[in-house]
Amino acid sequence: MYHLAKSLYLYATSKEEYSVLLLGLDNAGKTTLLNQIKALFLHNHDGTSSPQPSSGKTVPTVGQNVATISLPDMYVKIWDVGGQISMRGLWQSYYSSCHAIIFVVDSADVGEDADVSRLRARKASASSSAEQEQEEGAEGGTSAAITEPIAAIDAGSSFGRLDECRAVLESVLRSSETVGVPILVLANKQDREDCVEVVRIKEGLVRKVFEGEEGGGVRDSRVLPVSALMGSGVREAVEWVRSRVKWNKEGRPPVMR
Repeated sequence: MYHLAKSLYLYATSKEEYSVLLLGLDNAGKTTLLNQIKALFLHNHDGTSSPQPSSGKTVPTVGQNVATISLPDMYVKIWDVGGQISMRGLWQSYYSSCHAIIFVVDSADVGEDADVSRLRARKASASSSAEQEQEEGAEGGTSAAITEPIAAIDAGSSFGRLDECRAVLESVLRSSETVGVPILVLANKQDREDCVEVVRIKEGLVRKVFEGEEGGGVRDSRVLPVSALMGSGVREAVEWVRSRVKWNKEGRPPVMR
């Protein structure tokens, strides 16, 4: 009778636990994001407090940082794994047990896509040529303006780490153990003036990856803006993950705790 009562008590008081993998290149702001989540939810279980600006003083993660937050209907265990090249080979050991992946992008260090950069350069060149023609026309000149060929435009200088970020995200999707796992892409550092807009990250990175060969068809995914330093967008990110792991619980059953 005692054991039955104990079992019923444990069942009634236990909650589902989901593991979330926090990935991204080094210096993307993963640890700062984790610290904001901890500050928001560890002492205020319902997340009713307001996000607070962070000092931003973190050191590169060597190995992993782990934090478990308690939500009203579940526990969320977040694994922050180092993003250095030497650490990325360890990511795959976490795939099979994770229920969702948060991929953090440094939106101040991705630059712009090649097509966008070339288009901007061509427009600038065309505008400059038109102004030159107007000036020459006003002076009675007849020489034609010379436009710079696309091949001569050095667009690579504005790319930042876009190509590296794209390749790393593709490698995550390439694993069979991530199939069906909800993926949230966070465009971090949106508080900076030099950040790339979310719509450009969607077009230049996320859409190309998820609709490409490595995308594996339709995936449960979303892109959200966030500032881990200021705390904006953190609650919305956690809420999206909470709703999607709940929706996907038959595909990736939680652990009861």
